[in-house]
Amino acid sequence: MEYTCHSEYKKLESVCIKTVEEAFIDEEKLNREWAALNFLSKPDMIKAKEEYKEFKNLLSKEIPFLHCFPKSDAVTIDSIYCRDAGIATDYGMIICNMGKLTRSKEPVAQMKYFEENNISILGIIESPGTLEGGDVAWLDKNTLAVGHTYRTNSSGIRQLKELLAPYEIEVIVVALPHYKGHTDVFHLMSILSPVDKDLAVIYSPLMPISFRNELLDRGFNFVEVPESEFESMGCNV
Repeated sequence: MEYTCHSEYKKLESVCIKTVEEAFIDEEKLNREWAALNFLSKPDMIKAKEEYKEFKNLLSKEIPFLHCFPKSDAVTIDSIYCRDAGIATDYGMIICNMGKLTRSKEPVAQMKYFEENNISILGIIESPGTLEGGDVAWLDKNTLAVGHTYRTNSSGIRQLKELLAPYEIEVIVVALPHYKGHTDVFHLMSILSPVDKDLAVIYSPLMPISFRNELLDRGFNFVEVPESEFESMGCNV
């Protein structure tokens, strides 16, 4: 069975998630990590479990194959955002190299799971390259947008291009602004989430004009995220 597919909008058939139980583990781990990882506040474990259980149940009704990454003492509570550590393609997973040092062990943990479950690996981003999954979005079958950010650097982008070149996939580099600096979370998906072949949720004020025009030229329509919803990750769908 094919477990990887580079699409942001097609029907989900097989999905990997990281549940609250596997990511947050216990109150001791939350107390130790939440502030250092720049969470706005300490997550409420009971409420988080309830919310994620409902989320997982919704997924289970629609997705034939739902996989859960296991607990790992090597990773932090940030591992609940499992898109960031690996990029799904039709040719296998690309294992990232995190720009946020505290998340550096997540890609290795994910790769171990992929290998144990016969999910193919296309390649690995290696130092000094950094690349995070939150900085990439498929625009169509042959086009991948990648943000040049504090989490994804030039070397990581070059390696990504080299991995995808044999499959004639165009990689569009989106240079993002400094905004709040290197300690903030500012990915490409902070301003772009494709939700259909010609529809994207975007935040225009921080989007480069050339890239916004590129999307328009490709026939995309936009759902504009209002200012009041940007800081709460309104664009990261």
